[in-house]
Amino acid sequence: MTEKKQIYKCLVCGNIVEILHIGVGELVCCNQPMELQQSKNMDEGVEKHLPVIEELPPNACRGKDGFRVKVGEVEHPMTEEHYIEWVEINTEDEKSGKKFLKSSDKTEVDFYTRVDIKSIRAYCNIHGLWEKNVV
Repeated sequence: MTEKKQIYKCLVCGNIVEILHIGVGELVCCNQPMELQQSKNMDEGVEKHLPVIEELPPNACRGKDGFRVKVGEVEHPMTEEHYIEWVEINTEDEKSGKKFLKSSDKTEVDFYTRVDIKSIRAYCNIHGLWEKNVV
């Protein structure tokens, strides 16, 4: 049975699927079962993948509360071969925001919400899914 927000990857073509609705059955791509991506929550090795969150100073023109999410305490490399594909926040009221990155982008994104952030996820094209619980 699949669960909401799970990430699956095809090990043949690299296709990635995020579950939006709970369901039964098996996800298949390229005639093979897709692999569930388990989120990691502790950095290993030199590169840093765990998301880091900081509150942004008030912004009069936006009138919203903001947060900056950086991937890694040391900036994650962003090359065509190795990069962060997306960063996502999940809020206490079960909403989420996701920003997709290109290999030429910095590994930091700003999100604006007045609701507390529950967790942050980032997806590295080589090292997979990373998650940090905030509250």
